[in-house]
Amino acid sequence: MARPRKSATKPVHPEQLSTAIHIGASAVSMLVATGNGDGTLNAVDFLEQPAPVARDIFRHGAISLATTERVVSIIRDFQKSLDELGLNSHEITRAAVTNILSEAKNQETFMNRIRVACGLRLGAIDDGEMTRLIYLKTRRRLSHLPGMKKGATLVLHVGPGNTRALLFQNGLITRYTSYRMGTHRTREAVEASHAEGGSLLRVIREHTSGNIAQIGLDYADIRIDGMVVIGHEIQSVAPELINPNNACTLKSLRQFTSDTANISDAEIVRRYQLDYQTAEALLPALEINLAIAEAMKLSEVRIPESDYEKGLLHDLLVSEDLADTFAEEVLRSSRILAERYQSDPTHGEHVGNLCKRFFDALADLHQLTAHDALLLQVAAILHEVGTYVSPRAHHKHSEYLILNSEIFGLDRTDVAIVAQIARYHRHACPSLDHPGYAALDTEDRIRVCKLAALLRVADALERTHAQRVSQIEIHREEKRIRIRLPGLADAAVERLAMASKADLFEQVFGLGVVIDEEI
Repeated sequence: MARPRKSATKPVHPEQLSTAIHIGASAVSMLVATGNGDGTLNAVDFLEQPAPVARDIFRHGAISLATTERVVSIIRDFQKSLDELGLNSHEITRAAVTNILSEAKNQETFMNRIRVACGLRLGAIDDGEMTRLIYLKTRRRLSHLPGMKKGATLVLHVGPGNTRALLFQNGLITRYTSYRMGTHRTREAVEASHAEGGSLLRVIREHTSGNIAQIGLDYADIRIDGMVVIGHEIQSVAPELINPNNACTLKSLRQFTSDTANISDAEIVRRYQLDYQTAEALLPALEINLAIAEAMKLSEVRIPESDYEKGLLHDLLVSEDLADTFAEEVLRSSRILAERYQSDPTHGEHVGNLCKRFFDALADLHQLTAHDALLLQVAAILHEVGTYVSPRAHHKHSEYLILNSEIFGLDRTDVAIVAQIARYHRHACPSLDHPGYAALDTEDRIRVCKLAALLRVADALERTHAQRVSQIEIHREEKRIRIRLPGLADAAVERLAMASKADLFEQVFGLGVVIDEEI
């Protein structure tokens, strides 16, 4: 079902406009917006048309030809609308596709078809960006609810394939977890039961019980003061559930869920003005949110009344502008993980600061990005968490612990890269004989080599764990880099450590590393 178009109240010059297209789990949507100058946008045009992408993926493991052509047709119609606005229909600011596309066997074929038919280069939303988008939504919610900046607030996003939970304490993220449980994934899993009404609710509850129990265990040590639930399906029926304070009592949610279970999908479409794909996934969304709220022993939850899809498109356009704020949350999550494994925080932070000095000073040499710099900082904070298991071979233990942890804002590839950087902070250099390193693609293996080389050099200067090196002067010559350490009278320990750790730097960059005597 198409959403109505909302047009600008006054003419806007095409150069002032930004455009985002999102191929979501159950619909394709487009937002055309103009900036306000404060990091927010005003909608000029918003269009949405249903397409059963998630149904195909979770039912058949691939997107059908019919659905692919449906998406092509929708995007072409959107492009005609852009032409009417005087925009280049092939120059979209952001064109993104749902993160569940990674579970489709024909994901590359699907993306290639969109590119050939529409001239549109799609980017899949990975787990890292999905958490960033949830974070942006949450920032808006908390800013509207001052009382929820205090205490412990659990923000729950039940998506089409996965559920993510962000714990905010005093307005800061202190924990992030994700679970393989979602609205469309659950719908397709229980479809074969042919259960209806209350029986269907019991089947959904039984199917999701393992993940619900895990969420309860993961947050059992925290007294949750409130919960904000976000997601396409539940926000679609928010006006039916919430009071003027955007709160919904569990009694109301339980009754609404029971009532919804006893009507057909067609009646849900008619009554709540939803498309069929959203209607099919509504009951799992309601029951999963209800079960988690019950596990947290809450009496109410808060549901944003805003349009979920329009908010997602808005955030796709502005998320890059908040990179610094988001990076701080990623580092905070890393510090919390380091604390959990009793890693020396002052050592990790100091190595991280030294890494930043080398990264910035040698930017033209390594040719890496700001995101790579963030991964290096995370690896520096976490490189010694393996000592929690044993000081012996702790670099390998660090690799294992990081690989099996959640770090807010990083997708699984990012986490794998961080694990390898930490693994190579000492002893052996990267080798294809090592399974974790060999599992990465060529570009990511090169990134690991470069970043691990920088980490090893920085770690050599912090060999004593006493933060002896506070100043660094880096000079590059034809065949080496020379490092001066002003204020450090005797660098014998650092020089000895550098002799064993600078090997990777020389292999990667072709430059030896020399610590000059202080004169």
